[in-house]
Amino acid sequence: MEMEHELSIGALSERTGVATSALRYYEDEGLLHATRTDGGQRRYTRDALRRVSFIRVAQQVGLTLEEVRDALASLPDGRTPNQRDWERLSNSWKPRLDAKIALLERLRDRLDGCIGCGCLTLKVCALYNPEDQAAARGSGPRYLFGDP
Repeated sequence: MEMEHELSIGALSERTGVATSALRYYEDEGLLHATRTDGGQRRYTRDALRRVSFIRVAQQVGLTLEEVRDALASLPDGRTPNQRDWERLSNSWKPRLDAKIALLERLRDRLDGCIGCGCLTLKVCALYNPEDQAAARGSGPRYLFGDP
């Protein structure tokens, strides 16, 4: 019989909106811990709800699972982040998030114009990027990456 404070993988999936396959993957990657019943079924303590939610939020803002793993590993005894931990971790991510916001704003503002990709197929690119000057700055959409 399932203890009141434990969740099956299905219940954790339903509560967090994360597929059971992803939960198993998180466990394989050391981001989540489960105990096993005598029948081999996974059981999670209720704090796994917060841990999985933390992982989801971190991924939504563009952090890699490696960065999430590093953040969770920085916590004492591998516990789930509390408010103070979240403030410390989120402050360390602010520069990266600010850069991502700036990139998204440039994308929004320039998507209908020249992004510095060097396509030279649009008449407007000949005005913004004559003779593909953006190529000297590197590959990809240089103006979106913040090159002047």
